[in-house]
Amino acid sequence: MKKPVIIDCDPGIDDAIALFMAFATEKLDVRAITTVAGNVNLEKTSKNALKLAEYAGYSVKVARGASKPITRELVTAEFIHGESGLGNMVFPEPTERFYHKNAYDTIYEEAINCENKLHIIALGPLTNIAITLLKYPDIKKKLNHITVMGGSTELGNHTPAAEFNIYVDPEAAKIVFESGVPITMVGLNVTSKAYATEEDLKEILSYNNKPSEFVAKSLMPLLDFFEKLDFGGVPLHDPAAMAAVIDESLLKTKLLHVDIETRGDVTRGKTVVDVYGVTGKRPNVNVAFNIDREKFINLLKGLMKKYGI
Repeated sequence: MKKPVIIDCDPGIDDAIALFMAFATEKLDVRAITTVAGNVNLEKTSKNALKLAEYAGYSVKVARGASKPITRELVTAEFIHGESGLGNMVFPEPTERFYHKNAYDTIYEEAINCENKLHIIALGPLTNIAITLLKYPDIKKKLNHITVMGGSTELGNHTPAAEFNIYVDPEAAKIVFESGVPITMVGLNVTSKAYATEEDLKEILSYNNKPSEFVAKSLMPLLDFFEKLDFGGVPLHDPAAMAAVIDESLLKTKLLHVDIETRGDVTRGKTVVDVYGVTGKRPNVNVAFNIDREKFINLLKGLMKKYGI
């Protein structure tokens, strides 16, 4: 039986790859894509979601969400994702229209329709999820799970302390992490191990289809950047979170308490993971500590190869 999911995202190169994975797998029923401002502004992330679905030949409703964080000014990441959000790749203008409901109403609608089985895969700032929880408090009992690509048990990537998605809207992250909904956090400590090498990308390019071409050509220019940071290849943050939903055996997790820093000047957006239980607070998050990279990269390759069949 397929797992019903909503993908909340801010495409974004790695969001795009995660979407292609979701479209290709037979294990997920993608009920909707909801978009949020993050890697680039909302207009671009929303249009990118439409473009990517059409590019992959996949029909899905796309609902627009928050254009800025709950209380803060928007921070974006064009320096990694390019002005459009999708690197140097150029896509045709989308022909499909946005869903007539906004992201929050769409999430609630699907939670009802899916009878407590809906799984949210959150690949961007958590603004949309937080607003949905505030607008529809009863949704807490109607969601099956939220998988979050965000945070870290260790270092950040936007600041020394914070991962980008949590940094952008820490107040939203705090609402989500304290909601009581079952959560899995797939943070940088794990996604940095889910990397693609030059050899991996060359193999994916050889599949000779449109999504695999995007994966290879959008990631190749980033190899040098991450090599200088001593990574084994290009880390695939959002694809790692997507893969963990498709195949739950990929991750090793521990149920721990996680707080979100919202007031610190140099620690804004830090996910404070109580690894040793020193606070005595109730565990609220399944925190990922490791990922099977070989299984992950093989899953990615297998899904990209499907587009050529």
